[in-house]
Amino acid sequence: MPDRNEAEAAVRTLIRWAGDDPDREGLRETPRRVVDAFREFFAGYEADPEDVLRRTFEETDGYDEMVLLRDIRFESHCEHHLAPIIGRAHVGYLPHRRVVGISKLARVVDIYAKRLQIQEKMTAQIANAINDILEPKGVAVVIEAAHQCMTTRGVHKSGVVMTTSRMLGAFREDQATRREFLAMIGKHTGGEGILA
Repeated sequence: MPDRNEAEAAVRTLIRWAGDDPDREGLRETPRRVVDAFREFFAGYEADPEDVLRRTFEETDGYDEMVLLRDIRFESHCEHHLAPIIGRAHVGYLPHRRVVGISKLARVVDIYAKRLQIQEKMTAQIANAINDILEPKGVAVVIEAAHQCMTTRGVHKSGVVMTTSRMLGAFREDQATRREFLAMIGKHTGGEGILA
């Protein structure tokens, strides 16, 4: 793995390649800042979703209805251009004997968002991790996001939101359960738009 000095040298090379001087006053600290930003942007590689989801609560008094955390805002980066992906995730599951603290669901979204991503893979990773670790009756994940690789370069189409979903267990097999989940997230996102 490259060390910090190598990473900063790479940023200086890119600045020169873009046509500027990395030694001019306004850019002298840029390599350090970019490396610091990358450490934050890609912190998900240093986290394990299993560690986050391992602590559960079994005293639920038999609660077996849907648990839904909606509008989990995230920032990720496209693995093709390193451009930002900004959106919201909606995560639901049907408990089977145990539940997890709701902040843990948001943390799992962050772990996968803070990696180089494509939205389809991120959606599947979140759903699969919750399904494999919690072993619920079902998991549903819907992600809605704007991709800066499409809005700031290439086709330059702003205002476009991509939606992906992954339904497992009861959410895939039972149309009523799936409809309930979609209605619950649809009421909240409504006509205002997911990124409003």
